[in-house]
Amino acid sequence: MADESSKKDLAWKYGRLQNDQDINTFVYGFCSKVTKGGVYRLKQHLVGGYRNAIACKKCSDHVKEEIRDYMSKKKEIKEQRNLIVDIDVQDYGMEDEDEGSISVNNRATSSGSSLKKPRQKGPMDAFFTLNPESVVQNRKNDKGKQTSLNAAYKKEMREHTIQRIARWFYDAGVPLNACTYDIFAPLIESIGQFGPGLKPPTYHELRVPCLKKELEATNELMSSHKAEWAKVGCTIMPDGWTDRRNRTLINFLVNSPKGTMFIESIDASSYVKDGKKMFELLDNFVEALEKQMLYK
Repeated sequence: MADESSKKDLAWKYGRLQNDQDINTFVYGFCSKVTKGGVYRLKQHLVGGYRNAIACKKCSDHVKEEIRDYMSKKKEIKEQRNLIVDIDVQDYGMEDEDEGSISVNNRATSSGSSLKKPRQKGPMDAFFTLNPESVVQNRKNDKGKQTSLNAAYKKEMREHTIQRIARWFYDAGVPLNACTYDIFAPLIESIGQFGPGLKPPTYHELRVPCLKKELEATNELMSSHKAEWAKVGCTIMPDGWTDRRNRTLINFLVNSPKGTMFIESIDASSYVKDGKKMFELLDNFVEALEKQMLYK
């Protein structure tokens, strides 16, 4: 018999059990069809679009939308609860004993001692993996905060992991403030979502295909800004400064409701003492910007 907790699912409004002793056989409320598969199959039948369930032809559109939203929110909540990725300690390669080793006590079973293997990931994981930026933002808002029995172990594992990240910063000469960049936390989250076995990018991948993709993404971002400029207008923001060689440089930025974007930097050493040349410089920049807006 289905208990009261199991009947909290929204789909129970639109179906009932054929037999109280069988929680898998439902009678659908709109078409009276009887089928097995439980309450989840009932929701698939109401919403439609699933290979293993025929869509109900008598279900109204507002009910379909109601069930679809409910399924989407329930899946999101479930994914948020599973943010902590299973870690296969055997694949982590903790060979550096001088850094402090991490020991894991295997629990004896009837078939001997063994470590829990991580869940195998497949093609469908690409559709259900949370966006790294959303995960990071939720964590900042304490929405993704998890409590776990192995908190002490995960704390030690984190210390071991960030020490390796820090070592890469030091060895490669990367400025330490790079860790404050907005894209850094989503990067770490993406690595965690992949799990053990991620191969690092090669020199060729960073130099050719990854760079091309990033250039395309930057051009798309610029195109969206330029489209915004053409719709609502924009403000040109020249920012002048002097470098160590006493050159006067002007950074040209464009601001709009979509945000501020850097366009170019110009050596204006020969312009600053001549008002007419400065006017020509600014006028040429405005004309070039107008052409880009018209082109878009």
